[in-house]
Amino acid sequence: MIRSDDERLADFLYEAAMLKRTPRTGYQFLGRGRESVAEHSFGVVLISYALAWKAREHGLSPDTERILKLALFHDLPEARTGDLNYMNKRYVASLEDRAHADAASGLPFQGELESLYREWKACETLEAKLAADADQLDMVLELSRLAADGCGQALEWISFAKKRFRTEEGKALCEAAAARDPSAWWFEKKDEYWVAPKPPSGGE
Repeated sequence: MIRSDDERLADFLYEAAMLKRTPRTGYQFLGRGRESVAEHSFGVVLISYALAWKAREHGLSPDTERILKLALFHDLPEARTGDLNYMNKRYVASLEDRAHADAASGLPFQGELESLYREWKACETLEAKLAADADQLDMVLELSRLAADGCGQALEWISFAKKRFRTEEGKALCEAAAARDPSAWWFEKKDEYWVAPKPPSGGE
């Protein structure tokens, strides 16, 4: 069957949307927590943007657009393979390379997706290292939230996650996040926000 370019793009978008319904499986071992691969990817993109800014403040020159693309597409093969956690990977071989090749095949931006995938796998460029740290930090943030909710084992998971960071920017932000109460931003000004809230001024 010959597909038009728009039909191929539509198929790709449906495939990528499968990540919204693909669960991250590591939490089953923790006994707490639940999120989709797409929810995780959103966090990784957001954190990648923050880490790119930190890197520039430290005198580095990362390509922010490329970091965001690496973060956005890093788990694309899981629409076909599902998410395999660290225990699964000891016993199950995932044909991730084939899954990615099939997912990218025939797309107008196939070459770029393939380039991003190779860069992500090699993890040698500054951009890939920052995106990889964002991948770990998103998990740390979720584990910190679970720990604050009473899941003590989540703290042990954080200690192992910290060993996987590759950049000083990622390590520093991880330490700050792990030591921070996940709800501190909400409780920052209790009297102002909760006791006598004022309506916003200067607009609707």
